[in-house]
Amino acid sequence: MRLSFLFILILINNWLIAQSDWQQIQVDVVYLASDDLEGRATGSNGEKLAASYVASRLSKLGIQAKGDNGWYQTFDFSSNPHGGTKTDLKGSNVVGFLDRKADKTIVIGAHMDHLGHGVVGSLAANDHSIHNGADDNASGVAALLWLAEQLAKKENLGVNVLFIAFSAEEYGLFGSKAFCEKPTIALESVSAMINMDMVGRLKSDKGLAISGVGTSTYWRDALNKVKPSDINYVLTESGVGPSDHTSFYLKNIPVLHFFTGTHTDYHKPTDDSPLVNYAGILQISNLIYNLVLNIQNYPSMNFQKTKDESKETAASFKVTLGVMPDYTYSEKGMRIDAVLDDRPAKIAGLEGGDIIIKIGEFPVEDIYAYMKALGKFEKGKSTDIVVKRKGEEKTFKVTF
Repeated sequence: MRLSFLFILILINNWLIAQSDWQQIQVDVVYLASDDLEGRATGSNGEKLAASYVASRLSKLGIQAKGDNGWYQTFDFSSNPHGGTKTDLKGSNVVGFLDRKADKTIVIGAHMDHLGHGVVGSLAANDHSIHNGADDNASGVAALLWLAEQLAKKENLGVNVLFIAFSAEEYGLFGSKAFCEKPTIALESVSAMINMDMVGRLKSDKGLAISGVGTSTYWRDALNKVKPSDINYVLTESGVGPSDHTSFYLKNIPVLHFFTGTHTDYHKPTDDSPLVNYAGILQISNLIYNLVLNIQNYPSMNFQKTKDESKETAASFKVTLGVMPDYTYSEKGMRIDAVLDDRPAKIAGLEGGDIIIKIGEFPVEDIYAYMKALGKFEKGKSTDIVVKRKGEEKTFKVTF
């Protein structure tokens, strides 16, 4: 009985130690995704509170302010990209600098804005509740702050680090564009940019999507050297994607984007902090920390252009199935993360977790083959879709 009690105490103690490792990450996410910040819409009081919080946290860690006005880099932009030159919104990036007197600087970024009450960009029809954006992207900002704390402790770090919490990403990467057009350090000194957007839902299979690996010949080797045994990389080449790393790629800077995948709460009021995998954020953050320590030893990170894989396939879309792909799935086929209501897949009987292996006569090896296959069909046409469900193959008739 005494031994059992001691064993339980050891388990509890180990759990508390593990929890303490990600406790500050949880504190950061819970605050940034709280109703008090009302969804952090660009230019809102909620986003200003988020910016002030990030600046305060960085300041306490000994990071230097590196905006064009203290911590902040403020910019004007138009909420309507087709509205001419009129600007109606103001965003503010938070920029901090860890100066190690090195020749090279690594940029670590994450966007802090979200959708506010979902008037623009929401996937919850006519629901203007607060869209708290815990995964998108309080998770990325919390990872940024954890990295700032750990790297600030590394006195012999051989590279400078610029931390940027971007504004106006949801409107179209305006914050990162603003920085790249008017950088507060010389862009020539930036050897790489690492972006974290939606890193809060690491699943049980530990799939981690990393894009941009083709933007430097060094990335694959560097990532393999720091890969945890239980993390499953899903690597893509392209430096172009719907997040802030794209702005740096277009300035010929090697980039990586870390992402744990979409889910049914994406761009909805239900993307809340209780659903976040805090231990997962810690594991990804620690991976990136080790990556920074690894690439600091490279004399330079050579840049190379990549093909935009998504553009090649998306341009031919005439139909949609109405599913959210699991971008972190690395086996054969295209696994469905979620099925949208009243769409062809739902009507046909497909479910989240199904793995699509064939559409009509076209085999589906991966997500890109899936998108190419969809491009072969016209609206109103029907075809068979073969899926694997719990190890068994099933066929469904789908009408687009």
